[in-house]
Amino acid sequence: MKKKAIISACLLGVDCRYDGGSNKLHDAKLRELKEKYELIPVCPECYGGLTTPRIPSERVGDKVLSKTGTDVTAEFSRGAEAALYLAKLFGADIAVLKENSPSCGSGCIYDGSFGGILISGDGVTAQLLKENGITVLGESSI
Repeated sequence: MKKKAIISACLLGVDCRYDGGSNKLHDAKLRELKEKYELIPVCPECYGGLTTPRIPSERVGDKVLSKTGTDVTAEFSRGAEAALYLAKLFGADIAVLKENSPSCGSGCIYDGSFGGILISGDGVTAQLLKENGITVLGESSI
């Protein structure tokens, strides 16, 4: 029986990015993942009630703000809770998440200036999953 892993839906080719696109993994990486894991797609931002497309957002401390200054922390938190629920429901102890995202980034996220500057930190979902014992990997580490 394969282990289960949650994965950012955009990495599977689902058009759920803020701009309406995806970040689909190369076919070889996707095949490798599918050989090792049963993949459970998640999009915390969609689960939190945000639309696709949507105004880009970045994490600023404990808050998540859209480029227009709207506080979308509640939506990001709600989506993170939904992703954690699914991970627990399916028994996933690993997550493969989109790097640098304010939801899914692990170890490195944008700094909140919308200038493309990366800083150390975790997205809301990555942080919650880690706090609950789930190993979080970015797509470049697979």
